[in-house]
Amino acid sequence: MSEKITSKIAIELEDKYGAHNYHPLPVVLSRGKGAKVWDAEGKEYYDFLSAYSAVNQGHCHPKIVNALTEQAQKITLTSRAFYNDVLGVYEKFVTEYFGYEKVLPMNSGAEADETALKLARRWGTVKKGIPNDEVMIVCCSGNFHGRTITIITMSDDPDSYANYGPLTPGFIRIPYNDPKALEKVLEKHGKKIAGFLLEPIQGEAGVFVPDEGYLKKCYDLCKKHNVLFIADEVQTGIARTGKLLACDHENVRPDLLILGKAISGGVYPVSAVLADNEVMLTIKPGEHGSTFGGNPIACQVAIAALQVVKEENLAEKAEYLGKIFREEMGKIKSDMIELIRGKGLLNAIVIRPKNGKKAWDVCLKMAENGVLAKPTHEHIIRYAPPLVITEEELRDAIERIKKSILTFE
Repeated sequence: MSEKITSKIAIELEDKYGAHNYHPLPVVLSRGKGAKVWDAEGKEYYDFLSAYSAVNQGHCHPKIVNALTEQAQKITLTSRAFYNDVLGVYEKFVTEYFGYEKVLPMNSGAEADETALKLARRWGTVKKGIPNDEVMIVCCSGNFHGRTITIITMSDDPDSYANYGPLTPGFIRIPYNDPKALEKVLEKHGKKIAGFLLEPIQGEAGVFVPDEGYLKKCYDLCKKHNVLFIADEVQTGIARTGKLLACDHENVRPDLLILGKAISGGVYPVSAVLADNEVMLTIKPGEHGSTFGGNPIACQVAIAALQVVKEENLAEKAEYLGKIFREEMGKIKSDMIELIRGKGLLNAIVIRPKNGKKAWDVCLKMAENGVLAKPTHEHIIRYAPPLVITEEELRDAIERIKKSILTFE
């Protein structure tokens, strides 16, 4: 198209030609750098969603972009029908980085979750001896692991699962943040349970941070009953919560670790499942795969993205700046703010409706004032800026958020 794509035109094109499976804020982004983005007309915003924590390293980080462009001029895709000269280097790097024996590379977070479920089921039959049609996975209420048919089976949100049946059998859902519920189900069904899958902090549920000690108690219960502890760190991992992994806050090492989003810094679709040989080698050649999984561009991008996390001390930054954010937001005197919660730079505010105004209205006002965030479950606003944001930028954004909320007083 030769004409300039204005915000109005971009929205009209998406509405006419795209599936209506999203309801975006009416902001059309055209450029990004660091913690900021600009719309089609050039207005500047602080990005406080970070593509759902995919852009932890900031928009268009030069080291990550350079890794992509340099590899793209050599070879982009070989499939796994052949070896390439990048995958093994990446596999060595990422397994040593996170401390596992093996990695299985995929592309999206949902693919990685599906891969972990397949690995857990296969381990359950091959290693634990559960009859093939009787393997069960325990999951948590309020979870969000993706949008595939199998994954939505685990959801208790009708927007995710309604009218997509028949759904996949083999799941038991228990309350989140309730180790006694896990203990009860393991005592009753433990011999047929292969794995327990959870988010260390539930993101889509509105940054639901469990009680301290919850992860460790669940991990210990899994060990007692010979069940795999499976952590979905697609959103919480890669320094977002103030540690490299959210599980690190309780010194828990998952049997299966699921990563995505920021493992590429938002530059390219990359995901991964990490495990040790006992679990990973239950899948043999031809039994699972992906045409694009482990492609050379993805491997180089992920190496660069993970190097940036350590070189720029992003976990430490998230821990420090997160405390400032929660402290400053706690000073806002507004009865619209029901609760502030979070860890590191993954935070949320529970909004109490006022005069018919809800979280969506607050986000619209924030956008007017140059800060972008999005409601989840209608009454919660998630705040997750790129971890490269400076303290000065963070404080400026906080003032804009305060101004936006106080508009409704």
